[in-house]
Amino acid sequence: MSGLSRADTSLFGRWWWTVDRWSLAALGTLVVTGAILTLAASPAVAERIGLESFHFARRQFAYLVLAAALLVAVSLLEAREVRRLGVVVFAVALVLTVATLAAGHEIKGAQRWLSLGGVSLQPSEFLKPAFAVVAAWMFAEQHRGAGIPGNAVATALYLAVAGLLFLQPDIGMALVVTAVWLAQFFLAGLRLVWVGVAGALSLAGVVAAYFVFPHVANRIDRFLDPASGDSYQITVALQSFASGGWIGRGPGEGRVKTLLPDAHSDFVFAVAGEEFGLVACLAILALFAFVVLRGFARLLAEENLFVLLAGAGLLTQFGLQAVVNMASTLRLMPTKGMTLPFVSYGGSSVLALALGMGMVLALTRRRAGGGGRL
Repeated sequence: MSGLSRADTSLFGRWWWTVDRWSLAALGTLVVTGAILTLAASPAVAERIGLESFHFARRQFAYLVLAAALLVAVSLLEAREVRRLGVVVFAVALVLTVATLAAGHEIKGAQRWLSLGGVSLQPSEFLKPAFAVVAAWMFAEQHRGAGIPGNAVATALYLAVAGLLFLQPDIGMALVVTAVWLAQFFLAGLRLVWVGVAGALSLAGVVAAYFVFPHVANRIDRFLDPASGDSYQITVALQSFASGGWIGRGPGEGRVKTLLPDAHSDFVFAVAGEEFGLVACLAILALFAFVVLRGFARLLAEENLFVLLAGAGLLTQFGLQAVVNMASTLRLMPTKGMTLPFVSYGGSSVLALALGMGMVLALTRRRAGGGGRL
């Protein structure tokens, strides 16, 4: 790539000299990390449930290749094309998410998945990044003063998405969507007092979920008092970090993957801690922090409000998902079945994250000639 001339006016040439190559490299490193940890964690899980050893690894490698291609393809888009893509994906994902309530199959008490052609799809994963883009568009239209009630439309769409997620139920994802919507609304000019009101209402929603959904109450109770219920997975996960120490037991030498049913997905960070140690875990954390902070740094001078809001929403979503996964694995918050971006096993999650971060790379590209951004 270093031999690619700045005078190259091809689509790829313009992309290479305008995209944030440091963020692209960090995301690529996360993808490679996911491949390594899938090889480390998934064979034991597959064998335990009677599948061929590399069943999950082969599937995840295929997902990661598709995700890498999708990320690069989306990052080639202009800002207006990102907006159009967001609208289309949002409409399709919203319809499919509604369909899960009637035709979806239930896993672990939640009805979030559709079976399409033998492939299990979680439409709500694609709803998250698409909603961030559509909400950003509406907030920007309100600010532009074109007569479109953007704030009201964005709020109505948020209530519809949050309502669907509560019905599945997926409380954790609903909270992430709420945080993204609030962050974008605040950046679009929402007064601080209303941010406080919205935050109080969100807290009230969590309290209501505690009394309405037994699994939410169970997780919060176990977090506050581990002796009140089955805390096996989180106890084993914490032991794995202690066992790994600074540099880990070595690749393939960990025991946590033979004990936890979700070692390759929700608790993959525990596998990293045991086999590769605290240093590797801190490196993974640093990669996530770098992607988020660098993305925000590139948005600071952005004059296009849509680009600013969409990029900020997508980065907030990406960072929150990583924090929720790692914090729940370390028992810093109640457990939540949320994947570690690009690292945990899961086709829908990986592809949706590639879509979202491809949009971020597209929105933070610099204009040809160095002035501003697309």
